Amino acid sequence: MTEHQHDIRISGGRVVSAFTGEEFAADVLLRGETISGVVPPGTPGEAREHIDASGMLVAPGFVDAHMHIESAFLTPRTFASVTLARGTTTVLADPHEIVNVAGADAMRWMIDEGRETAQTQLWGVPSCVPAVEGLEHSGANLSAEDIAAMLRWPGVVALGEVMDYRAVVGDEPRMRGIVGAAREQGVLLDGHCPNLSGADLSAYMATGIDSDHTKNRTEVVLEKARMGMLMMLQEKCLLPEVVEALLALPQLPPFCLVTDDLAADHIVTAGHLDHIARTAVRAGLPPTVVLRALTWTPAQRLRLYDRGVVAPGKRADLVLLRGELAEFDPAVVLAGGRVVAREGRPAEEAAATSGGGLEGTVHVEAQDEDAFRWRVALPDGTHTFRAMRINLRDTYTEAVELELPVADGEVLWEGRTALARVRNRYGREGTVFAPLLGPELAAGAVATTYAHDSHNLLTVGTSRTAMAAASSQVVADGGGVAVVREAAVRDSVVDTAVREPGVREAGDGDARHAPGRDGDGGVAVDTVARLALPVGGVMSPAPAHEVAARAREVRTALEEWGWRHLNPFMSVSTLTLAVSPSLKITDMSLVDVARRDPVTGVVDAA
Repeated sequence: MTEHQHDIRISGGRVVSAFTGEEFAADVLLRGETISGVVPPGTPGEAREHIDASGMLVAPGFVDAHMHIESAFLTPRTFASVTLARGTTTVLADPHEIVNVAGADAMRWMIDEGRETAQTQLWGVPSCVPAVEGLEHSGANLSAEDIAAMLRWPGVVALGEVMDYRAVVGDEPRMRGIVGAAREQGVLLDGHCPNLSGADLSAYMATGIDSDHTKNRTEVVLEKARMGMLMMLQEKCLLPEVVEALLALPQLPPFCLVTDDLAADHIVTAGHLDHIARTAVRAGLPPTVVLRALTWTPAQRLRLYDRGVVAPGKRADLVLLRGELAEFDPAVVLAGGRVVAREGRPAEEAAATSGGGLEGTVHVEAQDEDAFRWRVALPDGTHTFRAMRINLRDTYTEAVELELPVADGEVLWEGRTALARVRNRYGREGTVFAPLLGPELAAGAVATTYAHDSHNLLTVGTSRTAMAAASSQVVADGGGVAVVREAAVRDSVVDTAVREPGVREAGDGDARHAPGRDGDGGVAVDTVARLALPVGGVMSPAPAHEVAARAREVRTALEEWGWRHLNPFMSVSTLTLAVSPSLKITDMSLVDVARRDPVTGVVDAA
């Protein structure tokens, strides 16, 4: 071999094979962006640079086959810097959050931003702009013709998750055209179909959609896997009973581990795909199986046949892991043959971004207390209203019923329930209210324009005062998230007593009332935490560590307020996701997701 035939020699480590699960001593040689050799230790061959991997495992870079960059609240550049440091060298991003806000131009900006990073960022054209046609208003609307054109853009390899699965099963014209356009161009078709089963699942898969990343009952996971649907397991899917059932099969089916939606503070403190890997190990999956689900399988899914294994001729995307494989602890990360991170820190901080002209997209009127008066065309007395109840683990919301008094055409909800309100942010008419049950909330509110998928202004609170303050802060920030608390009543709690359908209870019996407005017309409120997201109302142009710090403050404030959920950001932001079971709220109505129908908020209106 001639002198300096290689650019980098990684020596002293043990290579872990994504094919066989074995660990073996070897030196890894790199030339440019490619692995030029995997050779026995000490094999001759000079290199310009040496990396000592003693005590480490040399593994392929991690590949995320389903995720949304906007869910980190970061731009593509800053997202790449923090996730590369965690070992994620390739992603398939579906930018349906920002595209719902600002259309095709927003996606083009995302792609251009991503090209400036060392991370391979591939893209899926959103299929859900809006998520459910006729049931919500977003800032854009993509037709089948629009999507067909975007599918030809460089870097685009897929149709983003087809969330309106009921429209697909029902063979509705809009979704038939969108899916047909993707099939004609031979791109990947990603799915989203929680607990879809039987004949409906067959109809969905018959269109060519062949993956699912949603949470399913264990028996549905197995049904989908046996029919060849590639299961993409995110954290909430990694339940011990699901893992046990998969491992009990005669043959373990291929599957991917994906992140889907992780906020910046989670990535910085807990990790990205490395965190999902550790979660999978704790759930009972063997570490070598986990590695394959992070590398080879997703690379094959994305038709990236140049990566996913440490082998000659493959792309030099590598992660040097400390300790045992099960720890998935990146010490050094290389992307395209360059060191891009060490000890969890990027080699270069991401450059600041301008926001792509996507600022100034929140167009709503002043958010005063009157805006949160819930007015209805009902006579005085007690009436039965349809309410949403959340749970503490996932994004499922169920429909329940609640009795509330009405006087002079206004629902007297304060002190009896928390209230959710959605206000259209795109200059349209559209305001919808609904009681919210589940968490025991102190006096306060949260407002956000990060509200899937149309990202209208969502506010949840226990009083009009707090809701007005939170939403006013978000509007002033040009979009984002704000949590406020009523300063004088921090220890007050709204009792969310609820009657199930068919069970009678007094409408305003013994529910504890939160303190009302004082004689001067208001109660003092504090903005406890805020995260400004001026880029389309869903992302920040600030450095990743600043965004992470603010996101952590908001997360903590939500939890201290009483929103104690496994993922409070997702729990709040998916109250408006009209394709996610079972009852959701948009700027047009409450939505029965299973039936894809608007429903009235007043049960006894007839």
